[in-house]
Amino acid sequence: MGIREWPEDERPREKLRARGATALSDAELLAVFIGSGGRGRTAVDVGRDLLATHGGLRDLLRPAKVRKGVGAVAWCRLQAALELGRRYLDAELREPDALADPEASGRYLKARLDAYPYEVFACLFLDNRHRVIAFEELFRGTIDGASVHPREVVRQCIAHNAAAVILAHNHPSGIAEPSAADRAITLRLRDALALVDVRVLDHFIIGHGTPTSFARRGLL
Repeated sequence: MGIREWPEDERPREKLRARGATALSDAELLAVFIGSGGRGRTAVDVGRDLLATHGGLRDLLRPAKVRKGVGAVAWCRLQAALELGRRYLDAELREPDALADPEASGRYLKARLDAYPYEVFACLFLDNRHRVIAFEELFRGTIDGASVHPREVVRQCIAHNAAAVILAHNHPSGIAEPSAADRAITLRLRDALALVDVRVLDHFIIGHGTPTSFARRGLL
C-alpha cells in the first residue's frame, strides 16, 4: 500500500502540516526528503531501512558521500536541510542575550560538532558583553584526537577582537568525559589567552547526550 492510500492523518507531509515537524518520527522525516520509495516500499519504509542499516539518524547524516540506499538527489536534500539548520542556529546565536542560558552554548555546539566522525576543535568568539562575534572550526584531526595550537587560538582571538571565548571539541567515540590531555590543553589556552586579556568562559566536550562543561565541573 502506497502512502497516498494511508489515512490522511498518517501521511508524513499531511501530518507535518497539521501537527508540525516534531510530530514526525525519524523515518517519517526522512520520507519527506526521500520523496518516494520503490519496488513495493514506501518512502517511510526506505527511511526505516536506512536508519536500521546505518545505526540511527546521527550516523546516517554524518558528513560523507552518498550513503548506500540513498539516491543522490535525496542525499543532497538531506545535506541541504542540515546546513539550513546550522545556519538558522548561527543566526539565532547572534541575537542579543542568546547565551544568557549557559546551556544554549552547549546545544549550539552539539548541533555543529556532533556529526563529525573525526575530532574537531572549535571556538565561539565573544565580545565584552558575551555576544557572539564568530564561530570557527580551528583544528581537525582523527578519530583519536586533534592537535591544538595555542598560538593560533590567540591569533584568531586578536583577529576577531574577542574579549572572551568558549572552546569546544567533539569526541567521536561519543564519550564526553574530559581526558588528562583535554584538561591540560584547556589550562594552557586559559593561561595563554589571559596574556592578551581574553577570558575562557567554558570548554565543552561534545559526545552522546548532554555536552560536558568544564565550567560546571570546576575545571577552569
